[in-house]
Amino acid sequence: MAKFQDIVGQEQIREHLENALSTGKISHAYIINGEKNAGKEFIAKVFAMALQCEKGELEPCQECRSCKQALSNNHPDIIRVIHEKPNTISVDDIRRQVNSDVAIKPYSSAHKIYIINEAEKMTAQAQNAILKTLEEPPAYAVIILLVANLNALLPTILSRCVVLNMKPVSDALVKKYLMEQLHVTDYKAEVCVAFARGNVGKAKALASSEDFENVKAEALSLLKYIQDMELNEIIVAIKKISEFKLEISDYLDIFAVWYRDVLLFKATNDGNHLVFREEIQTIRKTAQRSSYEGIETVIQALDTAKKRLDANVNFELVMELLILTIQENG
Repeated sequence: MAKFQDIVGQEQIREHLENALSTGKISHAYIINGEKNAGKEFIAKVFAMALQCEKGELEPCQECRSCKQALSNNHPDIIRVIHEKPNTISVDDIRRQVNSDVAIKPYSSAHKIYIINEAEKMTAQAQNAILKTLEEPPAYAVIILLVANLNALLPTILSRCVVLNMKPVSDALVKKYLMEQLHVTDYKAEVCVAFARGNVGKAKALASSEDFENVKAEALSLLKYIQDMELNEIIVAIKKISEFKLEISDYLDIFAVWYRDVLLFKATNDGNHLVFREEIQTIRKTAQRSSYEGIETVIQALDTAKKRLDANVNFELVMELLILTIQENG
């Protein structure tokens, strides 16, 4: 199923798209801007389905031939641009899959929709190539760019698109969704919400992950003994997480939530509002040992490490710098 009512906590985007459908004022180009895994792909899928639905109502009916093709990602007039290089969408990708294709009329629908995920990975040449289509699109073309970093797009592209910015979803709404839709226990929902920080897709992925509990246990075990371990032992322990399906950024988020708990306990001396309240003894020891400045330095170092890993800086170098910061300050 893919319906507007299933979009959690993005009322402004939902209202904008529903209004476009009801008035028939469809833009030829949209940018949906939001964190990785926040649900951009789902919003694009629902909007594309609604545009192509044979019943022509606000919600895609899920039953007509067009909706069934869209649900199975097999719709001839909903084109998902793919790229072979993991970190680059090349000018050839855009020319071949968009520019050369857009002149061909829709196969069976009123619109021809192009969804470009991770559009921030378009090279400057690729962006200039798509700009030509954005400047003079056929009446039936709708291009949807999904981005996690709006600043990576040329101003000329931004000026020709309707920009829809996703907002973090409230913790209460994310928790309600996990408990009602995924039937997650209260405590597990709280832990997932703390990591997700308003990102429903991330909360859902963590709640559904068989590995999450194992990764969490590994991370907490490491945090308890990190002061007494050798650097090479810690690197080996961190590398072990590659056996699991979670990303390193999720692993570092466990560290960040732990140190936020330490900071909160140091400030309030109250264990009731901690995410890892079952680890209260170790959190108390860490809070007594560390200064406020030290804990904040560690939290900043974790954020820096995530950014460096996203920029493909050497893994071991990033981890060594991070661990040294933790051992000195945490």
